[in-house]
Amino acid sequence: MSVPPSTTLSDLFPQDLQHLIGENQPLNESLWLGIGGPARFLAEPVEIDQISRLLNAAHENELAVRILGHGSNVLVREAGFDGLVISLGGPATNHLEISGNRLKAGAGVKLTHAAIKTVGEGLGGLEHLVGIPGSVGGAVVGNASAEGRDIGSVVHSIDVLDELGSAKTISAEEAGFSHRKSTLDGLVILSVEFELEPKDVTALTKRMQKLWIHRGQHRPSDTSRIVMPFIDPDSMSTRELISSTGLSGLREGDVSLDISAPQYLVAHENATSDQCLRLIERVREQVLLQSGVDLRLNLQIW
Repeated sequence: MSVPPSTTLSDLFPQDLQHLIGENQPLNESLWLGIGGPARFLAEPVEIDQISRLLNAAHENELAVRILGHGSNVLVREAGFDGLVISLGGPATNHLEISGNRLKAGAGVKLTHAAIKTVGEGLGGLEHLVGIPGSVGGAVVGNASAEGRDIGSVVHSIDVLDELGSAKTISAEEAGFSHRKSTLDGLVILSVEFELEPKDVTALTKRMQKLWIHRGQHRPSDTSRIVMPFIDPDSMSTRELISSTGLSGLREGDVSLDISAPQYLVAHENATSDQCLRLIERVREQVLLQSGVDLRLNLQIW
């Protein structure tokens, strides 16, 4: 629900939080696709308590909320987002702490950074996720998977805030992990504790480097404005599905699927969100028609 256009920042948020919030702030610079309109309010909190109070104020004022990590799977329409966007770029959600075989990672930490940190400490369980874009929080919500193993399999517990800003810790079982999804939608992930397995540093490093090189070879050569719009189904990779249906290189205005890596959508100069959405719908229709597979979206559309 949106609040009236005449409503100001000071009408909605406590005075001591207002310095953290900008009005009509551009979002495109924070997104991999580099397109889309502004956020009506963009907050950059530095403490957990600030995040909690921002959520509470938004709930009380019926203001819609979105959480921004690293922007690797977000598509914002040109009209922008008429609500509050909370960035997890601050120090409160960007810590990495290792104790024994446990890693506590803030939700805003890059997934690849977490993988590198654990490999350097001789802890296995995240190395297969290196090179996957996005943050730890986003990866856990979407139960990111690679090499036949998902991130949920090494999650021990998750610290979250609900829509009222109330904190709680939930177990991996409560998170309801299944193929590329969880039951965490609607919660704000603050940090995740992983339970990992001690392993040989040299062997882990070699495996991680091999996977990193492999992923780099299967990405578009121009990686400045790309996104993976679809989730790989259980049966076959999105890349194989799109290739087999003859859609590689498909174009809609200034947006296209990469020719050699068609699981990636590429936004060229002058690309728009409408073009992205039309291309995505064309792909879903053709893949469903030809293969019977209904591709699930990996993108959050704001």
